[in-house]
Amino acid sequence: MGKIKVGVSIGDLNGIGLETIIKTFKDSRMMDFCTPIVFGSTKVASIHRKAIGMQDFNFNIIRTIKDANPKKVNMLNLWKDDIEIKFGEATTSSGELAFDSIKQATDALKNKDIDVLVTAPINKASIQEKVSSFIGHTEFLQGNFKGEAIMIMISEVMKIAFVTGHIPLSAIKKSITIENIILRTKQLNTSLIQDFGVRKPKIAVLGLNPHAGEEGLFGGEENESIIPAIKELKEKGILAFGPYPADSFFTNKNLTQFDGILSMYHDQGLTAFKTLSFSEGVNYTAGLNIIRTSPVHGTAYEIAGEGIANSESFREAVFLAYNIYRKRKEFNELNANPLAI
Repeated sequence: MGKIKVGVSIGDLNGIGLETIIKTFKDSRMMDFCTPIVFGSTKVASIHRKAIGMQDFNFNIIRTIKDANPKKVNMLNLWKDDIEIKFGEATTSSGELAFDSIKQATDALKNKDIDVLVTAPINKASIQEKVSSFIGHTEFLQGNFKGEAIMIMISEVMKIAFVTGHIPLSAIKKSITIENIILRTKQLNTSLIQDFGVRKPKIAVLGLNPHAGEEGLFGGEENESIIPAIKELKEKGILAFGPYPADSFFTNKNLTQFDGILSMYHDQGLTAFKTLSFSEGVNYTAGLNIIRTSPVHGTAYEIAGEGIANSESFREAVFLAYNIYRKRKEFNELNANPLAI
């Protein structure tokens, strides 16, 4: 398969997003398999390059995506006005421009001008000052593409999805239903097959309560929802197992036995994931008819503009987007011609 066009949203202008973008694509070998197209501003890029001491790095400035040079790091120059950069600060203008970058990259993905999208970190609160309906990348993309989005965190160590996402802890219990657990497990199973080439995925399902409820002693969700969901999933031919106590599950032995993990809520799974895979982990929005990845870290305001940000997670996000694009294309071709299997 040939090179793909990787669209990159610039993220929060006062954070480390652009620094990780520059550090990633400073390695010319990245252009061996992709053509990067950054949705941003030359003036903003110049300020960042100067701050982090990388003035020898240059973007190829383009007016339209069709002008992109496949051998260079391209920047679609969205904003020609002077822009004030306040490293380490959350500002309304940085949120407004971050959203504009996401929106224009999303439009390019809709029009098939780019093949995949990699998003740099944003500050949701800054965006919401101008776009009150914006909850996050995942929800925004679901509103623009086909399918139902599910966040899967990816690393060499694990692939973990979640029944619930960005909701208050007090609202989690209501969402732990048989239907939701089945839906999320099926989504994870489908992604493991079509996006990662796992023929028959084995999925570990975590419990909600301490010690997975201890047979109802510490909570009833396991007996009422999780165990019945696992039973129904097995009847549907999905290899789901559990529920496993979350406090003792994340051992090397368990992690190597399963292709995917279903966590009941955000921090239950992400605490373990980020502890084991923070520097190289990737956030993947599965379940949609498009491919979007992102580094697991945030804007890291505390080190913005200092030139010390680690770009490994962003680089892995680019690699993953390419690999999923390739795997999904193979999957679609094989299923379009079943005799070829």
